[in-house]
Amino acid sequence: MTAEIITIGDEILIGQIVDSNSAFIARELNLIGISVCQITSIQDEKQHILTALKEASGRADIIILTGGLGPTKDDVTKYTFSEYFDDELVVNEKVLAHIEELFKKYKKTPISDLNREQAMVPSKARVLHNKYGTAPGMWMEMGNKVFISLPGVPYEMNNLMEVEVIPRLQEKYHRPFIYHKTILTRGEGESAIANKLAAYEEKLPSHIKLAYLPDLGSVRLRLSGKGKNEEELISSVEKQVEGLYELLGDLIADEQEEDEKIAVQISKLLSSRKEFLSAAESCTGGALAAEFTTHPGASACFKGGIVSYATQIKIETLGVRKELIEKFSVVSAEVAEAMAKNARKLFKTDYALSTTGNAGPTKGDSEAEVGTVYIGLATPEKVYSKKFLFGNSRDQVVKQTVQKSFEMILKEITKD
Repeated sequence: MTAEIITIGDEILIGQIVDSNSAFIARELNLIGISVCQITSIQDEKQHILTALKEASGRADIIILTGGLGPTKDDVTKYTFSEYFDDELVVNEKVLAHIEELFKKYKKTPISDLNREQAMVPSKARVLHNKYGTAPGMWMEMGNKVFISLPGVPYEMNNLMEVEVIPRLQEKYHRPFIYHKTILTRGEGESAIANKLAAYEEKLPSHIKLAYLPDLGSVRLRLSGKGKNEEELISSVEKQVEGLYELLGDLIADEQEEDEKIAVQISKLLSSRKEFLSAAESCTGGALAAEFTTHPGASACFKGGIVSYATQIKIETLGVRKELIEKFSVVSAEVAEAMAKNARKLFKTDYALSTTGNAGPTKGDSEAEVGTVYIGLATPEKVYSKKFLFGNSRDQVVKQTVQKSFEMILKEITKD
């Protein structure tokens, strides 16, 4: 069972937005045993859409379009969708009532004819209720192929996939089971690990694949299996996991049935222990707190943070002694530790992370080389810091500092 995803919109093609919709749709399909064979991005233009639909139907069983369903005149997906099926657009009274209700509740501007026109759908389409927006999803079938058109607004599309599309696909198709197991490694790069696993990969059963997913300071190894019997499939994948442990030993840091961000792991651990974390950031400019709080559930373990970017804020708000900064400079182990210690006290948390360094391109208030970073960690028992050299790319310095900060706290709370 295969699917193809077609994203529609010039904003993707010119790099104005990142196509997160395809990633979400692909993950949701994969979880129910449907493999994505291709992802295509095209203009919101009639001929491009018609060509994409025709070509996709020759490759996949399920074709999912996202985008081009707005109220403006340059959104032509719905009209082209109708033409492809030799159909006509008709008013769907339920959709129209929903649009009018949304405007009545949430909009200050009066409803326009363009908005009402979004209630026009192909007469043969099965309408998918869009709880959060005015553009409905549409489900059409031709022969043994399913065509689904969804709005491009991510939260609208996400809800439609979860509530409407996935349940209908599960009901319609008998699908194989898919099982993933992700092994997180630290300490060696992708090429070094690949060399260790060369013979192992050659002996993998045909229904199991190994993927390398390198990240800052780590490499995730994802074993993916597909089969008709769920119990046998899980057993065969777990057997291959044992082989990874034999070959990689201490390089393995963790394992997950699904890919899971390190911030989520920390959040779950702290929440289960009813412990809290806070942050005092300088060179990361709030990136650490932003990454941590992006994930649901962070409020149960993260109290807050201070972005003490300027030296004066470190002194006046965070309480770092001026003499300490004058003696060691803002980019130092002593200041990093003072920042973490004071943040822990200020927010009344069990743990506190701090970051101070030169992300570049200039040195700022310190003579330390660009790329020099100190990360501090305050715990109930101690305060300590580590020095890192992350190169001269500002973006990478920030990203690696956040990653290493998370690695430090994760190691600390799992050491027992």
